[in-house]
Amino acid sequence: MTIKDLSTWTPRPRPGGVVLKGNLVRLEPLNWDKHELGLFSAVGGHENAGLWKHLPLLGPFLDPDQFRDRIDHLSRTRDWITYVIIDSATESLEGMFCFMRIREDYGSVEIGAVVFGYALQRTRQATEALYLMACHVFDDLGYRRYEWKCDDQNTASARAARRFGFVYEGTFRNDMVNKGRNRDTAWFSITDGEWPDVKAALEAWLSPRNFDGNGTQFKTLEEVRMGR
Repeated sequence: MTIKDLSTWTPRPRPGGVVLKGNLVRLEPLNWDKHELGLFSAVGGHENAGLWKHLPLLGPFLDPDQFRDRIDHLSRTRDWITYVIIDSATESLEGMFCFMRIREDYGSVEIGAVVFGYALQRTRQATEALYLMACHVFDDLGYRRYEWKCDDQNTASARAARRFGFVYEGTFRNDMVNKGRNRDTAWFSITDGEWPDVKAALEAWLSPRNFDGNGTQFKTLEEVRMGR
């Protein structure tokens, strides 16, 4: 691994504050007046309670006021920056995520509180949303490290991290008590040196040329990454 010269390193700007536009989705900073009803419909209520099973400090949320108060509290006390995910074709709100553990001095940020509504999960839109987040961190702001953490029992989240291109770094044992049980936390990351290859694979997979008229992929992201 080549070690970069950091003798002229300067702190990075904070993420967020801008709209991130793709071909399939648009990511907007959370604005309760504009987004509350649509976002709660996508991730709140009894029917969506399972989306919050593995997330510490959050959910499930059974009414909009409870949802709003909790997100606002964590944004104030933990310096989270929340975004919503909007389907460009339908203008429907499909999910949310937060930039957290923001360390501008070192160029490191975590993507967390990733809650994709059921309609968004395992879709091209979901992958493009994750792609836009990473482009903002690395290409727009020049960060060196992009983190993803999940409950060690959340196999779907760990699988999504690896599929996207995050590298598993290890597991923090007895890391938290989450909703009445122990949580071991698995850590993943992408570094700036890894990002160009990760980005190229994502762009090749997301290309319209990789899908037929019914939206079925010709190659999986793993196959694209392996050059098959």
